[in-house]
Formats: sequence, C-alpha cells, structure tokens
Amino acid sequence: MMRLFMLFVILASPAFPESLIATRIVRAQTLLSDADVTLVAAEIPGALTSSGDAVGLEARVTLYPGRAIRIGDVGPPALVERNQLITLIYSAGGLGITTEGRALARGGVGDVIQVMNLSSRAVLAAQVLGDGSLRVGSNP
Repeated sequence: MMRLFMLFVILASPAFPESLIATRIVRAQTLLSDADVTLVAAEIPGALTSSGDAVGLEARVTLYPGRAIRIGDVGPPALVERNQLITLIYSAGGLGITTEGRALARGGVGDVIQVMNLSSRAVLAAQVLGDGSLRVGSNP
C-alpha cells in the first residue's frame, strides 16, 4: 500500500517549469544547434520552453551564455539578403505581375521586409516566399 502511495505522489508531483538559455555566445545570423542551447529548471518570463523551438532557426540577435532565448531572438533562416536582386510577385484574382526588385533587408520565409521595385523605384512591403521570391499586394 505504501509503495502505491509513493508512486502516486511521484506521478502527481507538479512538473518544474523550464526555460531555454544559450550555452555560449551565438552571433546574429547563426543557425542554432543542440550544442548552443540548454534547458534550465527556472521559469523565465518570455523564454522559450523547448530546445525544439530554437534548434535549426537563425539567431536574430547575439545570444549570450546563461541568458534566456525569447521568441523574437530567433527566426527562420534568411533566404533573402539585403541588396539582393529578387523577383516581386503581385497576384489578385486572375491577374499576375512579376518584376525585379531589390531587398532592403534580410528575411526568412514568412517575414515581411521592405523592397524596392526597380522599375518604379517605389518602396513596398513584401512577404518572403519559400522559393526566395517576394509577394507584394494587399496582404504581403
């Protein structure tokens, strides 16, 4: 009976909160690996809670050892570099227009960055697509 009670106590005990921290200095624009992060038994407000949330992503800022890694500190790896020539795509209904542009910022899949249409010199907001092109329009 006592063993059953102890098993119940162990299984019913609350899980300790964990937070993700950097294990070394990680420069911005570096892909994170398992060796770069670790979990600590502490609840740090805003910190990621699983290494799977960060491994394979790119550091957006420099990460320092022992400091929490927050959602805004990491993001998808950049497909588009600043000043890179890219294809701009606009589509609405049955209309589709493509033109050449220049990226004014770095960005990964799903990021919305500023681009310049090289034909008109207009600066627009565009969303980075998986193939490295950018979608402009009413909902980039």
